[in-house]
Amino acid sequence: MATTVNDRIDVRISREQKELFKYASELRGFKNLTEFVVFCIKSEANKIINDNNTLLKSMEDKKIFVNALLNPPGPNDKLKKAQLTFKKFAENGTNIRNT
Repeated sequence: MATTVNDRIDVRISREQKELFKYASELRGFKNLTEFVVFCIKSEANKIINDNNTLLKSMEDKKIFVNALLNPPGPNDKLKKAQLTFKKFAENGTNIRNT
């Protein structure tokens, strides 16, 4: 099934970049540089979208995550105790990793 081409993206790149991309496209057997660039961009876009959707599947997950970043919960008792322990070690000059 052929894809209808009806849009365009213009990109400015260095001569070295173009030569590198062209060489890579030839190694993979693409008909032309445009086909290679479209393939690579589409592949990377799909990977980014899949990674994003895997981490936070629903819009509700995303809202919960952002809310936790913007409004973090206060420290619980275990965290407060750990902070006090750390302060005691720091005041005594004790290396925490060796204890």
